[in-house]
Amino acid sequence: MSEAENKPSSTVIASTQDPAYARRLETLEAQSWKQRLDVQAPYRWNLRRLHPGYTLDIGCGIGRNLTHLEGNGIGVDHNADCVATARERGLTAYSPEEFLGSGDAKIAGFDSLLLAHVIEHLDAPTTDELIATYAPYVREGGRIIVITPQEAGYGSDSTHVRFVDHAATELLLGKHGWKTASKQSFPFPRVIGRVFPYNEFVVVGERNTDA
Repeated sequence: MSEAENKPSSTVIASTQDPAYARRLETLEAQSWKQRLDVQAPYRWNLRRLHPGYTLDIGCGIGRNLTHLEGNGIGVDHNADCVATARERGLTAYSPEEFLGSGDAKIAGFDSLLLAHVIEHLDAPTTDELIATYAPYVREGGRIIVITPQEAGYGSDSTHVRFVDHAATELLLGKHGWKTASKQSFPFPRVIGRVFPYNEFVVVGERNTDA
């Protein structure tokens, strides 16, 4: 599980736990034109303007979103190579088992739970289990941020297993006791996501005190 890199690859990767998945993220991120143009600038801006605070980033990949947040949080990923790369970048990242046994695993210790380009890689039961496992680490009044790819991005990665749009995310959050606070298509209107692989669904949820 990781931040999305939506450029189609000629290599079919079976699982996000595959070392090849980490290498793919590193290779794509390092492309010189992306560095020159700072293509992550709008996504960095958008994440920061949500004011996530101290963030538990599940499926942190090689640490792009944690870098956007200037390291203000903890990352968890089941790909050991991704975790290693994130640590090499000076970020705090763990495997799921390491996190649960660490001193950073403090109930209600985080302002936000971030699931960026994660749940499209998971079936519904696994997604339910993931949210149930990590939601207790978010403080009362905290938030959950879910980011998923639109059509063009969804079709670009062989490890994607289900399409998750705004409606599906809202249903998921409601099931787990969160109410939708905001939703957006970013960086362009929804229709652009059919052809532009970097358009995203972004949903922010808050704890439903009536649940």
